[in-house]
Amino acid sequence: MDEKGNNIFDDGTDEGSPKLRHAIGGLQATLGDAMAFFAPNLNSYRRFGPNLFVPVNRTWGYNNRSVAFRVPNGSSDSRRIEHRVSGADANPYLVLAAILAGIHHGIVNEIDPGDPAEGNACEIMDEGIPFYLPSALKRLRNSDVMRDYLTEHYVDVYAETKMLEFDKFQRAISPLEYDWYL
Repeated sequence: MDEKGNNIFDDGTDEGSPKLRHAIGGLQATLGDAMAFFAPNLNSYRRFGPNLFVPVNRTWGYNNRSVAFRVPNGSSDSRRIEHRVSGADANPYLVLAAILAGIHHGIVNEIDPGDPAEGNACEIMDEGIPFYLPSALKRLRNSDVMRDYLTEHYVDVYAETKMLEFDKFQRAISPLEYDWYL
């Protein structure tokens, strides 16, 4: 909303305002950097795969449920972005912080999201997105944008804590390993 309470994503057209597009561009630009917030646990990544109707790339579109960033149908004054990447195990406060950081980054830098996707957009996984927890944590640690918006200290503490959890998990021997190897 602007200072008058008007939706900044609405310009009265079906496409939405340039700020809507820039916000989506920012979300696309920060998706890989924020994956450790959107998928915070090792098990979080099991749901990502081609043709599972889970976002596996940076696509966006109008009323398309196969994209990462969906602009739902509806009245233009309720124009909004549906961020479809996070799982139910994500911390909603961190997810919201990362989304707002991406939106602000996109609006301030006027990032163009490209053309909206049509049809099935979840066939090809984006190799630029880390779909494995250690890779996502490394990407988060190296993200200037997330370090700027969420502070260097917070990003470091979060990434280190999640890496310690991952290391502890890796040291545990699962029942399947006992069945297979012992």
